[in-house]
Amino acid sequence: MIGSVQRALRLLEAVGAHRDGAPAKQLAREAGLPLPTAYHLLRTLTYEGYLRRENGVFLFGAAAERLGAGPATPRPGVIVESLARWADALRAPVYCALYRDGEIELVAVADTPAFPAVREWAAFPETGHAHALGQCLLGQLDERALEDHLDRHPVRQLTRYSVRDRREFLDRLRVMNRTEPVVERQEYALGTVCAAIPITVGSAVAAMAVSLPLEQEERLLAAIEQLRCEVTTLLRSFVFSISI
Repeated sequence: MIGSVQRALRLLEAVGAHRDGAPAKQLAREAGLPLPTAYHLLRTLTYEGYLRRENGVFLFGAAAERLGAGPATPRPGVIVESLARWADALRAPVYCALYRDGEIELVAVADTPAFPAVREWAAFPETGHAHALGQCLLGQLDERALEDHLDRHPVRQLTRYSVRDRREFLDRLRVMNRTEPVVERQEYALGTVCAAIPITVGSAVAAMAVSLPLEQEERLLAAIEQLRCEVTTLLRSFVFSISI
């Protein structure tokens, strides 16, 4: 028998015994595993989508829930491969982000030497008000979640083009048309324009975006619309699940 597989199965059984999840130490104890081994296996199972971690406890993830639900859905690698293909076709960097556990997560970026991604000079999760991905994600939150996020990550002006304060940012979100791309021009990085679109993936709050140098701004809307079409095609091809 393969010992590592047996140990992973013991952990999955331990998780299944707790409807509301359990912390790593408790799972290790119940599975009869040393804590370092349990941590390693839990990280692997989480990466593969069989578990997810919420508020310090582990629960079954989407991959585990799909085991008896019919045809297999794509692995996270499919998403990364798709972004790379789109970046090459669009001649622009492509970004994918989630709003998860109260934070903005940049989960994948694809670029090319000719069209590099925007350098993260200000912490990306803390400056959602200034970049298109963040604005698109925050615009999908309910009022309570949005206010909580802004309490923890206050609005501050990053460039002379970005919003100056919380009130100005909230005013912008209120007039945002959810059917149109979110566009920002030099608000996060000077010399760069960016556009983002929301992605519907079950209950997940997700978005994708492209960026371009300012002098190529005329290509931006066409690029984001092409990305929207590509993503729609992918979503129609199979059940699309993000478990990065």
